[in-house]
Amino acid sequence: MTNQDGEVPAELKSPKHWIIGDPLPTEKLEGQLLSKRLALPIFASDPLSSVAYAPQELLMILLVGGLAFLSFAPWVALAVVILLVTVVASYRQLIRAYPSGGGDYEVAHRNLGEKAGLVVASALLVDYVMTVVVSVASGVDNIISAFPGLAPFRVELAVVFVIILAAINLRGVSESSKAFAIPTYLFIGSVAIMIVTGLVRTIFGDAPVAESAQYAVHAESVGQAAMVLLLLRSFASGCSALTGVEAISNGVPAFKRPKVRNAQRTLVVMGATAIVLFAGLTTLALVSGVHYAENPCDLIGWTECATSPQPSLMAQVAAATFGDGSIAFYVIQAATALVLLLAANTAFNGFPLLGSVLARDSYAPKSLSTRGDRLIYSNGVIILGLAAIVILVVFQANLTVLIQLYIIGVFVSFTLGQTGMVRHWLRELRGLRAKDARAAKSSGKSGHRSAAEQHRRAAEAAAARSKSADDAKPLTHSAMVRALVINAIGAGMTAIVLIVVTITKFTHGAWIVFLLMPILFLLMLGVNRYYRDVEQEIEPDPTTVFGSSGDHAVVLVGRMQKPVLKALDYAIAARHESIEAIHVSLDEEATKQLQKDWIKQNIHVKLRILSSPYRDLSHPLIQYLKERRQDHGSEVITVYMPQYIVGHWWEAVLHNHKSRRMRQKLLLVHGVTVALVPWLLDSSDLLYGRRSRPLPGQDRRGEAVRQVARKPGGVEIKDGRAHPKG
Repeated sequence: MTNQDGEVPAELKSPKHWIIGDPLPTEKLEGQLLSKRLALPIFASDPLSSVAYAPQELLMILLVGGLAFLSFAPWVALAVVILLVTVVASYRQLIRAYPSGGGDYEVAHRNLGEKAGLVVASALLVDYVMTVVVSVASGVDNIISAFPGLAPFRVELAVVFVIILAAINLRGVSESSKAFAIPTYLFIGSVAIMIVTGLVRTIFGDAPVAESAQYAVHAESVGQAAMVLLLLRSFASGCSALTGVEAISNGVPAFKRPKVRNAQRTLVVMGATAIVLFAGLTTLALVSGVHYAENPCDLIGWTECATSPQPSLMAQVAAATFGDGSIAFYVIQAATALVLLLAANTAFNGFPLLGSVLARDSYAPKSLSTRGDRLIYSNGVIILGLAAIVILVVFQANLTVLIQLYIIGVFVSFTLGQTGMVRHWLRELRGLRAKDARAAKSSGKSGHRSAAEQHRRAAEAAAARSKSADDAKPLTHSAMVRALVINAIGAGMTAIVLIVVTITKFTHGAWIVFLLMPILFLLMLGVNRYYRDVEQEIEPDPTTVFGSSGDHAVVLVGRMQKPVLKALDYAIAARHESIEAIHVSLDEEATKQLQKDWIKQNIHVKLRILSSPYRDLSHPLIQYLKERRQDHGSEVITVYMPQYIVGHWWEAVLHNHKSRRMRQKLLLVHGVTVALVPWLLDSSDLLYGRRSRPLPGQDRRGEAVRQVARKPGGVEIKDGRAHPKG
């Protein structure tokens, strides 16, 4: 809601808006949707940035067996590229079939059942958290490579970057995409220039040479079985280049129209760019002789391994290509660090969207489906940020350790998602054949159009409808078969990779992921069962009826104060059938003073005193209310309670605790309704712009305000009950 100047009213603002900006009205939601140009840095920063550490991890594992094993690197990289092409092609089909934003979760849930859907959801939730953690840790790693003096502050830097990313995302999708577009495109351009420069130098006989090329490596003794395992580990580490590919399928609703076409084209551009950068960087690392060891002191000849951080592969290639300390070197390092940090933004978009879908299906708290002031699912952003900070602190932002927890979840979702797509296409093909059979049968009876003609016209009509509905054209039989083959190949390949990744990473820390996923699975299942049970409990039925035969008001009185008088006035204005004030006596002298003040204030409502020998406020009151209901049947009792409204957080610590505890206990009593009567203290002016003021002239004259008779209007009190006059 805005005023005449189009500004947000002051009462809707709060200190948090200094960080995230003014609230946006719901009608601005369409303006927050993304074009392809802005969607690429939002959803593709993770897979694009993974080329900064995927080649590093691939070569690092191979070096465990010695320098000779680097000869296998091109073939391992080729296997990763083939897998990436297959996964991108598979997800193009998924976007077409399920554009609502559920991604692998929705595919598995609809085609493989509830349990498979929750397995995918738990895997994706873990993977999104690990995306933030690994991206930020890798970004900090590259910053430290350029500025080694920052090494002691690794964890602090990582936590600060997560907080900054969360704050930027809380400002909204549109603003965050603009903030992230320049670094992403700078990274793509600068790395592409570096690859071209390095390859051109190599062609002309001036190949770049990395600083670590002079170091030999302490190699482990590798037998035939260990050699195979080492190659598989290298492949599994290189597969980290595939992380984030699924984010676009989860974020289709965030695209501008036509959503499906824009999402598919963005996915293809992202995949092609990632393949070029990954292959080029791996090639350049091999040409320049980069030696990156899992244990830096395994590099023979590097005397500073125990005191200095090992430069990242990207830093070594940039130094070899442009010169250590050159402007181009620092541009590469800055762009790499930025895009690695911003790669976490893929998760900051995917996690809240997935959370909203799970909340819609009652597998997550409903609060995750609520859009915040900036029209994003802010609760999901906050939860993701907190989870990432905890993991970074626990593992000290150590990239080598954290990378072992990565990509397990994403390949679980890949495999089940693609398997679900296979089942989807099989069902669609059966439906198409049944439709053709019915059309042929109808054509044979009517003697009019052929089945092929009917199918063609039906397809044209469906295409016309889908065009207005922002969908792609209907698939033909051959297109469905082609999509089925693509998804079947994708399911098979990702299943094999999942097995490889699990075997090679399990003992290196991946067991933690396999522990977290079942916990999330059971939590989501429990949330769903809870919501289901509550829904059944509160659903109307023909046997349950509600009614009452009486209306009684109770005003709780502590001392004679303005908030009590205001609550009394509210109760009188509501015109209940009967009304009384109740004071629970803890101090005899204070009770006597209250009785005197009651008379002095000219109040014509009965004041009932309840004794509390054990100094408990709730028990005597609740006992009295229960006894009254026993005497008067299903009478509705409304209890009026004053409540202070404050403007400072610390005032909340000083007020309302007894009343809050009493309110919670009263709500458990059948037939009792609690009415809170607010009293705005002067400090509430900070929130509402209101402040209590004396009556005009009161301060100048020094006169006491004459008491107003407080009694129910239009009724008279007899035996504690109100009766109409006359």
